[in-house]
Amino acid sequence: MDPQPELKITNTLTRAKEAFRPIDPSHVRMYVCGPTVYDFAHVGNARPVVVFDVLVRLLRRLYPRVTYVRNITDVEDKINARAKENGEPIEALTARTAAQYQADMDALGAERPDVQPRATHHIAQMITLIERLIAKGHAYAADGHVLFAVPSMPDYGGLSRRDRDDMIAGARVEVAPYKQDPADFVLWKPSSDDIPGWDSPWGRGRPGWHIECSAMSWEHLGETFDIHGGGLDLIFPHHENEIAQSRCAFGTHTMANYWMHNGFVTVEGEKMSKSLGNFYTVHDVLKEWPGEAIRLLLLSSHYRAPLDFTSAGLKEAKAQLDRLYQALRNAADVAVEPEAPAGDELMAALLDDLNVPLAVARLHEAVGRLNKATDPAERSAAKSALLGGGALLGLLQADPEAWFQGGGDDDLDPAEIERLIQARVDARKGRDFAEADRIRDALKANGVELEDGPQGTTWKRAG
Repeated sequence: MDPQPELKITNTLTRAKEAFRPIDPSHVRMYVCGPTVYDFAHVGNARPVVVFDVLVRLLRRLYPRVTYVRNITDVEDKINARAKENGEPIEALTARTAAQYQADMDALGAERPDVQPRATHHIAQMITLIERLIAKGHAYAADGHVLFAVPSMPDYGGLSRRDRDDMIAGARVEVAPYKQDPADFVLWKPSSDDIPGWDSPWGRGRPGWHIECSAMSWEHLGETFDIHGGGLDLIFPHHENEIAQSRCAFGTHTMANYWMHNGFVTVEGEKMSKSLGNFYTVHDVLKEWPGEAIRLLLLSSHYRAPLDFTSAGLKEAKAQLDRLYQALRNAADVAVEPEAPAGDELMAALLDDLNVPLAVARLHEAVGRLNKATDPAERSAAKSALLGGGALLGLLQADPEAWFQGGGDDDLDPAEIERLIQARVDARKGRDFAEADRIRDALKANGVELEDGPQGTTWKRAG
């Protein structure tokens, strides 16, 4: 039996690239922080979705069972404020925006997690955790609130490695008379009659943000699990506080053995901001660009590095995909295995801390081999590497003809394009080259490019 390929990932907890050693090799468990559902997801929200989608695809190739959990935060003060602003029930807002989020992530080719727990369905687990923390001296009730006592955990801050003053400033902690220490953070807070609340030993109230993920990961993955992921902005205070709550509640040395964080996203070189007019939602970008092009752009720099989301980058991503799909289109007659394996070099790139940009380069190398090869076995191997690698990256999931011929509502209907192509063929047969050229020019003016080849004429919509 071949040895198990070794996956290496950079662990934020240790600041080192480490070999991945699952707690149970027969069942790998991963949790990634999901959306707070009160508005459309922006392109920054989408980056961790596609990054960890690639990781879970890779893990499924390496291990017999993987449980991937990504939560939905549906109780939060931003949600309450937006529902009030819109004049709609909170439940209607969260249901609508959660559905929008799911549809947009589907369009980016992200496979749905095995479990998508909602915070409001785990209030009982949150209360249980808080009661444990109080019983162990790590939390206290005061003035209708329950707070985590940060000084009760001697090694608090091990993930972010900030000093105490930085942590207090970075957490933007609320100054309140009921706090025993300025760094203490809220686990439970009282709710007025006009906002969501649940009965608890401390009165009617709602959870703090951090306790939600501790409760949901515990419920679905256990007290300790393999990988916890999210954006770089979540390291402090969110992930730091998750660790504190979970470790102190269960008396464990760690919450998750490996912590992975993707880098920040800027738009056209600047921090995304509605005031700057560069606030791009996935929903809006999808109106102009295919989901795979957006996905490829989000994967175009190493996951730990910053990413600049630009119009030029989208155009380049679409052009790259056009080249890959054109190679598949030209090799439509080449047979491959039903589940094509990814090439060894592409796998090696992903195993090395998820080096997706290098893996994409390996796809282009496979295209070069496919385009040059004449031997049927070589062509089949190259096409297999292209399809298998694409499946690992969540790319090349469309039919090549559909990729080139898919268009917007205002585009010519495919049947009409085929009719015009046949009219052009007939004109050329009748040696009416002026009419043939007129049809070609008319199609081009409508964003349709023709390509004449030995097998006839194919077409695609101009990028």
